[in-house]
Amino acid sequence: MHGQLLKLISKNESLSEKDKALCGQYFEPVLSPKNRILEEEGKIPKYLYFVVSGFVRLFHYNDKGDEVTTHINCPPGFITSYFNFINQADSSEYVECVTDCELLRITKSNLDTLTQQSTAFKDFSILIFQQSLAYNENRSNELATLTAEQRYQKLIDKYPHILHNVPLQYIASFLGMNPKSLSRIRKDMIK
Repeated sequence: MHGQLLKLISKNESLSEKDKALCGQYFEPVLSPKNRILEEEGKIPKYLYFVVSGFVRLFHYNDKGDEVTTHINCPPGFITSYFNFINQADSSEYVECVTDCELLRITKSNLDTLTQQSTAFKDFSILIFQQSLAYNENRSNELATLTAEQRYQKLIDKYPHILHNVPLQYIASFLGMNPKSLSRIRKDMIK
């Protein structure tokens, strides 16, 4: 499973044999079944996850008790409640496997040790967190400026396989709409 992570890092950083060995030492492989909660609201996130295969989401409950999906991760990529993981603070979100997943996980202390021992991992970690900030800013802008139809079209253009793997109620919530609205949009697009 480490091969996909090393391949992703190698697109941006040169990895030595020592770097590759450190990756194997600090990133723990985990197989997780569908619907497994990996991290819970109200607790400090234990791990940063690299999704090798499968789909993982972040969600919380709003004041009405409804689930609100804030992020759906498409492999390969990282997921956790970043702010709370980095600051080792109680999270307001859950991390859940939407499908069966192959994951690599690393604790905050091991990530800190890894980035101290490897310049490549330090530089890559900075890049990942910069991309996460940019993604969140872009997502906020899209929710504020794009219509529901435009948000859905953009999602299926960029991540078409998400529709076959993630329940529509999660996709609707992620796009800032209710499932009935998403069903109407999907029907209108088929016409």
